[in-house]
Amino acid sequence: MTTVVTGTGVGALLRQWRERRRLSQLELALRAGSSARHISFVETGRSRPSEEMVLRLAGHLDVPVRERNALLLAAGYAPRYAESPLDAPELEPLREGMERLLTGYEPYPALVVDGAYTVLGANRGVTLLLEGLPEHLLTPPLNAMRLTLHPEGLAPRIRNLREWRGHLLAQMERQLALVRSEPLRAVYEEVAAYPVPAPEPSGTEGEPAAPHPYFALPLRIEHAGRVLSFVSSISTFNTPLDITVAELAIETLLPADRETAAYLRSAAESER
Repeated sequence: MTTVVTGTGVGALLRQWRERRRLSQLELALRAGSSARHISFVETGRSRPSEEMVLRLAGHLDVPVRERNALLLAAGYAPRYAESPLDAPELEPLREGMERLLTGYEPYPALVVDGAYTVLGANRGVTLLLEGLPEHLLTPPLNAMRLTLHPEGLAPRIRNLREWRGHLLAQMERQLALVRSEPLRAVYEEVAAYPVPAPEPSGTEGEPAAPHPYFALPLRIEHAGRVLSFVSSISTFNTPLDITVAELAIETLLPADRETAAYLRSAAESER
């Protein structure tokens, strides 16, 4: 540690992350193998942390990869993590793996999105659900949140739209609390401004749902005169060293009942 007269800005950022994680200086110090006094000096700008210390603290605070670069810059160091285009040659194994995963999940819907929910890949299960949407929503780049919540998108078909809309908006709010992403904020402000459906007089939406045997909030969506039920699962990459990879997410829609699973298998067979 080198004592400096003024702070570099990294101390204030680290303090914000520590407070978000609801850790005391002592708790963070114990996790990082340091001392509370040391952490205090870093946060107040009385000491400049080494590059290794910045990365160690960021790791224990579970700081997203993009924001770790911001911490390094604020401390006067070069960024550590690259942001490769998804079509970069070095990411070819990643692209091939994601394509195999999407294909292998069929006939169930699955898609890959980036940090602003731009759709980077999707399988035929997703294509099935998007049938009949207007061309302006299907023109690349597609955005998963816009496709789902736009009044001309899937929203009119979703039987529990108020619940599902609240879930998606809360999900984006949690992300915005962790990362400074103008593209994500723009998407959030757009979809949050879409009209909110009025509740049904009975207190339910659409036809009455079956008793809830679900272990998670289902997406109940109408397709071809049937109501399909899905439970969403989101996967991300472990220990990413590239910003692009760190912000990728693979969302899969698991059938929440036997009828949905049977219908998707039947629809896939009819396409062959």
